[in-house]
Amino acid sequence: MAPRPRKRASRSKPRAGSRRGGGGDEDPFFESEPKRRRSGRDEDIESEDSDDDGVAVLGGGVDEDGEEGGKEEETVGEKKIRMAKEWLKRVTEAANKGAEDEDEDENENEYDGDRRVAEILQRKQLEESGRKRRDLAARVLPLGPKDGFKVLVKHRQPVTAVALSTDSDKGFSASKDGVIVRWDVETGKSEKYLWPSENVLVSHHAKPPLSAKRSKQVLALAVSSDGRYLASGGLDRHIHLWDVRSREHIQAFSGHRGLISCLAFGLDSSELFSGSFDRSIMQWNAEDRTYMNCLYGHQNEILTMDALSKDRLLTVARDRTMHLWKIPEESQLVFRAPAAASLECCCFIDDKEFLSGSDDGSIELWSIMRKKPTHIIRNAHPISCTNLNSIGNDDQELPNENGIHNSENVSSAQSWVSAVAARKGSDLAASGAGNGLVRLWAIEPDSKGIRSLFNLQLDGFVNSLAIAKSGRFIVAGVGQEPRLGRWGRVQSAQNGVAIHAIRLKEEKDDL
Repeated sequence: MAPRPRKRASRSKPRAGSRRGGGGDEDPFFESEPKRRRSGRDEDIESEDSDDDGVAVLGGGVDEDGEEGGKEEETVGEKKIRMAKEWLKRVTEAANKGAEDEDEDENENEYDGDRRVAEILQRKQLEESGRKRRDLAARVLPLGPKDGFKVLVKHRQPVTAVALSTDSDKGFSASKDGVIVRWDVETGKSEKYLWPSENVLVSHHAKPPLSAKRSKQVLALAVSSDGRYLASGGLDRHIHLWDVRSREHIQAFSGHRGLISCLAFGLDSSELFSGSFDRSIMQWNAEDRTYMNCLYGHQNEILTMDALSKDRLLTVARDRTMHLWKIPEESQLVFRAPAAASLECCCFIDDKEFLSGSDDGSIELWSIMRKKPTHIIRNAHPISCTNLNSIGNDDQELPNENGIHNSENVSSAQSWVSAVAARKGSDLAASGAGNGLVRLWAIEPDSKGIRSLFNLQLDGFVNSLAIAKSGRFIVAGVGQEPRLGRWGRVQSAQNGVAIHAIRLKEEKDDL
């Protein structure tokens, strides 16, 4: 009898659902940190203001050879548990510190500490859910003599958009020359997103360009709340999806017939909204990389948008209207600009109020319960304010913000409001104008009005604004030209991202 042939040892195959197998499609998001660093080391750039020390700062746990120091990368679940424990520890320490300040015996201190922990947790939950507005404006301290905007990242062309991550430790900026940069708020270290070749873009479902060369000019940016995806849009009529960690292009969404003017991710959601000059709004799913819905209602070019959640969207267009979209109900509320003003920008304050800026220099506060603004600040960014020092507002007389204006102030041509931003769920907001003036505002409770806090001076067009989640700094995208045109130019302005610290009065339970 012939001997049986030996069985050859079979190698174990990776599972179909494993991170690195999965049918041959490797997702760069799940690659280990050292591998991405080694493959993209030559692509990294640094801010022009940073030192050339040759060592990556953002990694934290990587040595000069690109290898981790023997510490495995924690999973998303483990990171959430660790952060929750650290946060609960800070809450307990803050509560115990407040209880120790009072003259009571040990048992009462322990009881008060537990009570304060419960109160802090309840207040934080109400603030995060939007049912209670966080009081930040009353805690803003006066500016010091050395306070001012500092250029964090430089661009060659005017900056058109800035965006902050959810934890506000990373920022993103884009300019008219198509350069997209990710930067660290603390160190200013920056990394550039490299555009792939035309063949790669087409393989990522981008349509061939109409002309000989595809325009890479970026006009809008948005980052998802989980920090995984960055979306960009501009003149090529596509929404480009990027992997934040690897800085690689992963998808191109096509469907708009006009340039992409604005983008917004829903909070705690992978749903992405895009607005275009073709007067339509499209809804996409970044996780599934699919088209979901198209919204119609505006009669002219859409300029800006802001998303409060995955089912609430606010948009402004050149038809002098602002629309509040209720996605699940497939309905919309229309708010019309007062008088002859044309709305230019908008942002949510919370689920009941929102803010807008107009080309006549006014700022409007809106309520979901009224079709007209509940409060209007006229001449909010007067030209004469450009000569004022950012800290000299107490002894300088500003032009009248409401009511009748003097003829000399009107003749100075009020500057239109080009950007507004708010720390969602709080009473702190900001606005920027073409004359370089950035103003901080306090939103009064119960729609009682808007109160001016401070003027922050810049040189150039303020094309985009973002306020940190902590409320401790504001970021502005500045350029020599406006975002959507070239009809104005400030030669002395510096194209880049400027940051200004906001000092807040400390609280016992401030975390």
